Amino acid sequence: MCGIVAYIGSREAYPILIKGLRRLEYRGYDSAGVALLNKGNLSVYKKEGKVAVLEDFAKNHDIAGNIGIGHTRWATHGVPCDRNAHPHLSNSHRLAIIHNGIIENYASLKAELETRGYVFESDTDTEVLLNLIEDIQKEEKRTIEEAVRVALNEVVGAYAIVVIDKNEPDKIIAARKGSPLVIGIGQNEFFVASDASPIIEYTNNVVYLNDEEFAVLNRNGQLDIKTLGNLEKTPYIQKLEMDLEKIEKGGYEHFMLKEIYEQPQVILDCMRGRMNAEQGWIKLGGVNEYATRINNAKRIIITACGTSWHSGLIGEYLIEELARVPVEVEYASEFRYRNPIVTQNDVVLAISQSGETADTLSAIQIAKERQALIYGICNVIGSSIAREAHAGSYTHAGPEIGVASTKAFTVQVTILTLMALQLAQSKGTISQSRLRTILYEMEQVPEKVKQTLKLDVKIKEIAAKYFEAKNFLYLGRGLAFPIALEGALKLKEISYIHAEGYPAAEMKHGPIALIDENMPVVFIATNKSAHEKIVSNIQEVKARKGKVIAIILEGDETIKGLADDYIEVPDTDELLSPLVAIVPLQLLSYHIALMRGCNVDQPRNLAKSVTVE
Repeated sequence: MCGIVAYIGSREAYPILIKGLRRLEYRGYDSAGVALLNKGNLSVYKKEGKVAVLEDFAKNHDIAGNIGIGHTRWATHGVPCDRNAHPHLSNSHRLAIIHNGIIENYASLKAELETRGYVFESDTDTEVLLNLIEDIQKEEKRTIEEAVRVALNEVVGAYAIVVIDKNEPDKIIAARKGSPLVIGIGQNEFFVASDASPIIEYTNNVVYLNDEEFAVLNRNGQLDIKTLGNLEKTPYIQKLEMDLEKIEKGGYEHFMLKEIYEQPQVILDCMRGRMNAEQGWIKLGGVNEYATRINNAKRIIITACGTSWHSGLIGEYLIEELARVPVEVEYASEFRYRNPIVTQNDVVLAISQSGETADTLSAIQIAKERQALIYGICNVIGSSIAREAHAGSYTHAGPEIGVASTKAFTVQVTILTLMALQLAQSKGTISQSRLRTILYEMEQVPEKVKQTLKLDVKIKEIAAKYFEAKNFLYLGRGLAFPIALEGALKLKEISYIHAEGYPAAEMKHGPIALIDENMPVVFIATNKSAHEKIVSNIQEVKARKGKVIAIILEGDETIKGLADDYIEVPDTDELLSPLVAIVPLQLLSYHIALMRGCNVDQPRNLAKSVTVE
């Protein structure tokens, strides 16, 4: 989950590294550091805190050099502090490394190295890996690339690393397994990063390293890629499809707010070319490619984590309702640690914004071993899940920088809705007239989301009434239940208020004991099929002096009269209601967090892409 950036070429490295670290800060912001190689001197500057702290520290030091590596950290081994920050130096100070991932057998490696006289200055597993590389280099008289290759064959775990050697000052070594790494190719210069955001300003030609591959990047413009088994690979150069403007705030105060407001456009982009209401068709390319196998699936398993898991729950409702295929939704982190029943008759949908979620990738491996068809739903082109899946759909949301996911959720739900409709059409479980009705309604969703965003001032006023609350309860029925879960998660993530999402019907089976005059209860009351039941649940809360905030459809006078506060969203088909109902909950969380003085883009203890277990 850490951010990695590196440069080798004729430019000054430091400005490239710092700008890259700022763009990667969403991946971790416990500490940051750079190492610069200049005329045989290796200088390392690193500080606990955000990239701005590092910049302030480094401005009084020598920052010259055409080779450099930079890192912004999300702590795994060792608390955030200066000595645990990356880059790390080897015992001789000849080598420097940056690392994203976890070395699982670091303890045994460390014990062995200590018997050989190595002294460790940090608590990290990364320093162990670096000294292992140095030991191999020294004892076996290996070049830096050979020492890295041999060392990586001895470690267990996940990593994306970049290593520089002051005695071999015209090259850098990069390698990956289980953590993303992309190489940007310029004119006699190379850029390395955890994702494309630090690279796009300089080049749109990139190579994505595969698992257990390492690259040697030379100052003369030569790029060599090999496997850990020492087999040479031909670099596959791809064109980046990313707009630099999309990774800037664009006038918004925060990335999260910008991404909330981008939802009308990204939902439209996600649907474009994949459906036609007038002609009554849906065409997801990945579904078409494996149509027979998907249509004949005995079961669909959805595996994901966090917000993507919530979108998967909505997918379960939609696929079962429309296509009448059994669906199970699994936390990827649990799926991988039990012995799940998966067969060749199953289709596994793997959902991840980044396409790099470690638990989801491991779940994919288990399912592939058992002959299931893997269908990936992710946002990042060229990501690991996109490469591992047999087929899939990109969500086309553009870069999502805010750690708390917003637009990624709505486009995932959009893809799952299209998939459910296409499957239903193929299986004959939906009439053509009903299909066209839903598709016409889908075409209206971007505009309805846009209308909902106009409620921002009212939502801010509601936030001002409740931002000091210690607990929140979110309740919904049917398709509104996953929205309750997602609304609660957003509030927890960025405001640090304890919040729980629950099925409204389950309130009587425990949570009702928590309700008093200090408990705000958010009802997602956008599903007409359960309207009377929701009204009853609201009355139960009011009878216990709970404060009711209701998300309702326009014109719902009944709940409007019961609620302490309400937010009216445009009416839409119930199957599409999650796409509209989630928006006010995102804005409510955003405003509450700001009023509490929280950093909404970089909430404590979190990082955007969870690439470690």
